[in-house]
Amino acid sequence: MEEHNGDIAIAQLIAKAAEAEAEIANLEAEIAQLQDPARCLADGVISPELEALQTENAKLKFQILQLERSIAREESRKPDHMLSIHQLVSEVFALAIRLAFPRLEDPPILIQTSSKFSDYQCNSAMKISQMLKIAGENKNPLEVAKAITEKLPPMECFEKMEITGPGFINISISRKYVADQICDVLKHGVRPPRLAVRKRVVIDFSSPNIAKEMHVGHLRSTIIGESISRLLEWVGHDVLRINHLGDWGTQFGMLIAHLQDKFPNYLTVSPPIGDLQSFYKESKVRFDEDENFKKRAYNAVVQLQNYEKDHIKAWRLICDVSMQEFMKVYERLNVKIIGKGESFYQEMMQDVVRELDEKGLTEMDEGRKIMFVPDSPIPLTLVKSDGGFTYDTSDMAALRHRLLEENADWIIYVVDSGQASHFQTIFPAAHKAGWYNPKQVRVEHVGFGVVLGEDKRKFKTRSGDTVRLVDLLDEGIIRAEQKLKEKERDKELTQAEMKAAMEAVAYGCIKYADLCHNRNHDYIFSFDKMLDDRGNTAAYLLYAYTRIRSIVRNANVTPEQLKAYVRSNEISLDHEKEWKLSKCLLRFPEVILKCLDDLLLHSLCDYLYELSTTFTEFYDNCYCIEKDRQTGAIVKVNMSRLLLCEATASVIGSGFHVLGINPVERM
Repeated sequence: MEEHNGDIAIAQLIAKAAEAEAEIANLEAEIAQLQDPARCLADGVISPELEALQTENAKLKFQILQLERSIAREESRKPDHMLSIHQLVSEVFALAIRLAFPRLEDPPILIQTSSKFSDYQCNSAMKISQMLKIAGENKNPLEVAKAITEKLPPMECFEKMEITGPGFINISISRKYVADQICDVLKHGVRPPRLAVRKRVVIDFSSPNIAKEMHVGHLRSTIIGESISRLLEWVGHDVLRINHLGDWGTQFGMLIAHLQDKFPNYLTVSPPIGDLQSFYKESKVRFDEDENFKKRAYNAVVQLQNYEKDHIKAWRLICDVSMQEFMKVYERLNVKIIGKGESFYQEMMQDVVRELDEKGLTEMDEGRKIMFVPDSPIPLTLVKSDGGFTYDTSDMAALRHRLLEENADWIIYVVDSGQASHFQTIFPAAHKAGWYNPKQVRVEHVGFGVVLGEDKRKFKTRSGDTVRLVDLLDEGIIRAEQKLKEKERDKELTQAEMKAAMEAVAYGCIKYADLCHNRNHDYIFSFDKMLDDRGNTAAYLLYAYTRIRSIVRNANVTPEQLKAYVRSNEISLDHEKEWKLSKCLLRFPEVILKCLDDLLLHSLCDYLYELSTTFTEFYDNCYCIEKDRQTGAIVKVNMSRLLLCEATASVIGSGFHVLGINPVERM
């Protein structure tokens, strides 16, 4: 079984091998022609050209040898990834379509999941028929579909294939193939799908301002950015998470001046700034009302920008106090991020402007230095009329550093959708400057809508203030505790288990409520809805996960016994609910690949909810543990179904990891 399972694990390489074998056949035919001098002479090839062709013959033989070795090497590999059946079907049909219609440029590969008639369906025949008609070749869709199926390589994962209707190709997947893939998951764990290329990714998210508290406006960037980072890291990309802090600018002048007045010995004694938000408000009031203070604040900005040591120390003290508060929030949400604020790029901005000047990309406009970019009526302002740099300059410096110094292949900005026009100017400007080629490097803005209250207006406190993020998390803990006590979980869980469950529910629900919505849309924040254990919520999924984990415990089966069973037995998929659950489990890599493509994580949330409800159908219809009705003693354990429970929990657990949700074994 192990050997057969290894063969299945390389199924996605069959398409590649078949294509290589077709190339070998073409090369061999060419060689056969070259080895027939008489035919060459008849075709008008004279002796010197024949000698050149014989040299080419030797090269072609060498190429065949290399291709054969490549095929053997691919077939002998044990993949370290899970197979996406959808990707496999797409690749195999792409090969068959290219072989059947080699003259067509970019023929459509239309594969969809079809639950009514088959597992998958190829709908390319109709479009290809239209393309052929335009090219002067008349083939109806049925003829096209037949030509495609004739070029398909033999695939042991296909149970049945048939052409229906006007040219649909229905594909049914082999039950043995699915069972073996489930066994592979149980033996080797849930692994990411195959990546063609591993990339260096820089992701910019969260980005609060120093001296101000994190509020609900930072919630979405932080949660979405963390989850995208986890997704990219899990599949194998090299990810650098950057917190582009607002840690530079004119506001630091008033903060430093206020610090000097309130704590004159700050250079020798660490100032007890307990509430930085209040400290900021105090300095702002003085700045608005006291002209002498305002002048001192402007002078402090100049001193800071000149890197005067006492002012730099004051600035660092303020930044450190802020970061300590930010880190409390990040630790609660289990967010990992590296701070590289605006200050990090300050000394680079002059070099950026100089480079753009030398390339002739800047021009003067009423004392400002600006740069026009393609398809944007509004230019970048690089240098203000007073000689100062701008937000545009800072972002250009940051983007240049990430491209040329961090060597990023992929840069993601997780910033609200209101900044879309800004990025639509910055990205083309960097391209115009020659810093990257959009065909080789992916630079994109991952936007998102705003958080609304239940009144469908921007989420605020009753007094109209912006909701502090720490208050939101505290409220989540209080409500989660109430919910667990309503279910009397506090009577069954230890104090430590209760604390873990409260945090899992509170933080998991806050994250999931954000991620389960299309990030491009606004969403309504409601503790009542997100803590509901019915429907597509984290509470429902967390309860489902702990329930599934408890099934194996209640069967008194150890992990070692499960592993031993799967090594020497096959999983039964005879019941329709076993079959439905197994197919749903194997769609996980397909969902991950979609999320990688569009960075929309609600697809993963929808899938986890579907998987949980499909498991409930399975569990309601397929007994896993049979007990004596009178004594409650275990009479029989269905090990095959226990393995399906274990596989389901493992897939849900991997989905939770990507979403940043921390499940618990008991809840």
